[in-house]
Amino acid sequence: MAHETVSRPLPPTIPRPQTRPWTLALLVLGLALVYAYGWKVTQIDIGQLMTNAHLIRPLVRDLIRPDVLSWVPRTQSASAPFSYSAEGAPAPAPPATGPRLLLSTPVAQPGQPLQIRGEGFAPNRPGQLIWTDQSGSSARGSEFRTDAQGRFTLTLPVPQMIGTHHRVTAEITLEGRQLRPSVAAKLVFGRLVETVFLALMGTTLAVIFAVPVSFLGARNLMARSPLGTVVYYVVRTILNIARSLAPLIMATVVAGWGGIGPFAGVLALALHSIASLGKLYSEQIESIDPGPIEAITATGASALQVIRYAVVPQIVPPFIAFTIYRWDINVRMSTVIGMVGGGGVGFLLLQFINLLQWQQAATAVWGITIVVAVMDYLSAVVRERVV
Repeated sequence: MAHETVSRPLPPTIPRPQTRPWTLALLVLGLALVYAYGWKVTQIDIGQLMTNAHLIRPLVRDLIRPDVLSWVPRTQSASAPFSYSAEGAPAPAPPATGPRLLLSTPVAQPGQPLQIRGEGFAPNRPGQLIWTDQSGSSARGSEFRTDAQGRFTLTLPVPQMIGTHHRVTAEITLEGRQLRPSVAAKLVFGRLVETVFLALMGTTLAVIFAVPVSFLGARNLMARSPLGTVVYYVVRTILNIARSLAPLIMATVVAGWGGIGPFAGVLALALHSIASLGKLYSEQIESIDPGPIEAITATGASALQVIRYAVVPQIVPPFIAFTIYRWDINVRMSTVIGMVGGGGVGFLLLQFINLLQWQQAATAVWGITIVVAVMDYLSAVVRERVV
């Protein structure tokens, strides 16, 4: 039995627009003129890079050798408290085994003689006194040397220091050295902790204000009445203006308002994050499924009830993801803000650069890099589990 061949109609061909050669030539010529002018305006000079390559070799060498660990002498120390005033003076610690420092009196005024005796130290070793005031600032004083029994005695005038309650420490230098974190590493670590919490507090303040603002900036919720439409456009305009201001400018302005320090950095990050999160939140609200809104509205629910039962369940996961991502951004941004007095590791990095301490600056750079990488990884894990 012969099979009949059924011919199927071919799909219609869509004619492709024809590009005229002279149009393409004009486009290429225009792009060439734009990039030629851009090359001239930006003063790009490849030859200068090759000629001055030797100037950055010391900098690159220091950047790959950060000041993290250092060999320091082994030490032995003991301390004792004293005060300018008998009222509230700290009680001297009872003598203990091992190195100990004994004062002739726990209360003395600046300029009065104070006898300092040390016992139980290593014999025949050099040492130095360290005076620490009530604010925690330290200053090195007289040098001495222990005798064959590990003792020493000094009589010195009490120095003038800040506050009333102080401490004197005797530090003996022993033989040998030990590997310890460098001073730069300790400073950078403390500032990195400050940077992370600076970003955390700025992000938290931003979320508190950005969430209600995002509902006012969502077209599908506000553009249902003339008043709501006006509020929508006003909120969107304010958010766009605030986002156009760089965080660095905000930090400069806020530093003059709230003073130089971490608080200025928190305010600067919070102001910029409110604008960014408000836009992200509002766009997420505009992209939700309108079905639940229409269904709950049809039951006669109020506007707040519609938001509570139809909008909030759809936006909580993306809101959490946006917030964590913004915290990650603020950690990186707080480094730049710290350079204008916003606290954090950026301020310390700027000091190292100004003093041409490139190895110490490399310690701050690597610390920032590690913290940002860890934050990026953790935020990615949380976003994957939440969204």
